[in-house]
Parts: sequence; C-alpha cells; structure tokens
Amino acid sequence: MKIVFATNNQHKLSEVRQILGERFEVVGLNDIGCHEDIPETAETLEGNALQKVRYVKEHYALDCFADDTGLEVEALDGAPGVHTARYAELFGKGETHDSDANMNLLLHNLENITDRRARFRTVIALIYKGQEYLFEGVCPGTILRERRGTEGFGYDPIFQPEGYDHPFAEMSAENKNTISHRGRATQKLAEFLNSEK
Repeated sequence: MKIVFATNNQHKLSEVRQILGERFEVVGLNDIGCHEDIPETAETLEGNALQKVRYVKEHYALDCFADDTGLEVEALDGAPGVHTARYAELFGKGETHDSDANMNLLLHNLENITDRRARFRTVIALIYKGQEYLFEGVCPGTILRERRGTEGFGYDPIFQPEGYDHPFAEMSAENKNTISHRGRATQKLAEFLNSEK
C-alpha cells in the first residue's frame, strides 16, 4: 500500500518506514513533487497536523498523513509544546529546527529547577477515503541535565523515557521506535490502515 507522509524530514521518514514495515510504501513530499513550505500556524499539534494533510489533499489530490510533535515540560507549563521545533528561534537564540540551540535554551530554562518531568506527544492526522482521522502517541520521561548519546535527532540527547536509565540518543532506532511517542502514534495508524485494507 502506497501512502504519502507529508514531511521532508528524512529522520522522520526513516523512523516511520521502519515502524510501518514492508506492508506500506511510504513516500515523502519530495517524492510527489511538493517543495512548498506547508504552513504550520495552528496553536495545537492537532491543528498543525491537519493543516498539512489538508494542504496535500487540496493541492495534490492524494490521501496522506502528517504528524506534529511537541515536547511538553511540566515545570514550563507545557512549553515548548507546539513550538518545539522553533523553540530557540522564538527567543532569538537560533534558527528554525536548530536542535542544538533548542536544547541549549531548554537546559538553560531548567537550570535551577528540580522537577524535570516532561512528555513527548505526537499527533498524526490522516486523510483517507475522504475522512479525517487523528492518532496520538505519548511518551513520558524526564529532561536530563546534560546531553548524552549520538543517535536520533531533535531533543533525543536530553530526553530520558520513563522506566529507562538512558536517553533516546543512546538507544538503537529499533528500541526507540517501540516506546517513542511517534512509534506509538504510528502503530495506531498502522493498525487502522491494516483494518481498512
């Protein structure tokens, strides 16, 4: 089954392809000739994910899915949340999707805070046969005081999932995918698509 994932992020594409396996042929925006910067201006993860799938459906007439992910830190009232990828940029501390700057700002903002609880939340929006669907995956954990590991991307070096003594960046992609927020949301997407086949 061929399906469009509305992203150009190669890390995300690899993760999702690995989770969905060989039953699905997942293509990205580049593969369908979409090189526009799709707007993500909603105030919620659900809103951003829906914006992306509706754009692809409207301009390319293809069924597709899109995700938006937020890191929600308890002591920061859920920030960076919907602004996770642009956290540092919002404060003039880096460019869009600058993982190093994002991590530096988050560690700085939590410097004197002992409550390090956080959770990653992924929402996947799907347009399939004219209907819209939402799937959510959540991974609770804590923010470390310093970076560890070299695997993964984004905030992986400072996010330690609950029940583990090492961050995502010290896990293999396979292990991370079984417990991660995106892995959990993608699993729900896969179960739905398999039930529809």
